[in-house]
Amino acid sequence: MRRRYLDVLGSIYIYNEHRGYTAIDRVLEAVRARSPEDVELISAIERHRGDERKHYVMFRRWFERRGVMPLALDRTFGHIDRFVEIMFGTPIDRLDTQAVIDDDALFERLCRVISLTEQRGYRTLEALLANPFVRSDPILVRIFTIIRKDEPSHWAPYDGWLRKHGKRRPRAWERAVDTFIHSELLLLKLPFLFLNPWIGRRTDWADADEAEASDRSFRRRSPRPA
Repeated sequence: MRRRYLDVLGSIYIYNEHRGYTAIDRVLEAVRARSPEDVELISAIERHRGDERKHYVMFRRWFERRGVMPLALDRTFGHIDRFVEIMFGTPIDRLDTQAVIDDDALFERLCRVISLTEQRGYRTLEALLANPFVRSDPILVRIFTIIRKDEPSHWAPYDGWLRKHGKRRPRAWERAVDTFIHSELLLLKLPFLFLNPWIGRRTDWADADEAEASDRSFRRRSPRPA
């Protein structure tokens, strides 16, 4: 039971970390086009992207140590995927980046979605680090501790942009959407994965098509779980 739970949990996290840094590439594209002079914001989002990539690599190493591949999940299990689909009416991959660049209201909405997603992630980590199954795996505890330390800097640039430009904070209904997505994952999707023995595993890594030289450089810089 413990092994299966950690397998499901790790698979959900590695999917979301990969989805996170690849989606942030789209955000960076929009910010660089909208505000090329805002070096501070661009740098903060680049650091966010780097952290998400670092987290993905830590989970990949965790799976490699266990000698198994992650479960083959799709966007059904992605928090940011579901949030973007609900708030924009389209999957992340089909989100019109140019429209976000051209429309302040769309960029404002995107900032709120990312901020809420990152804050939700932080609260979830607090619960996971108290979970007996998680605490039985020292490497996983180390990974989640690193992610918890990184998280507050992830929503800061988006909240900062909203404040700087006099934009509103998330409303109750937006927070309710975030809560619904989290509850759906926790109460429906995670148990479905846990109890379904027919879910297959990935046959390759999600980042297999990324430049190997870049990956080697990253591995030299990233912290190793104790």
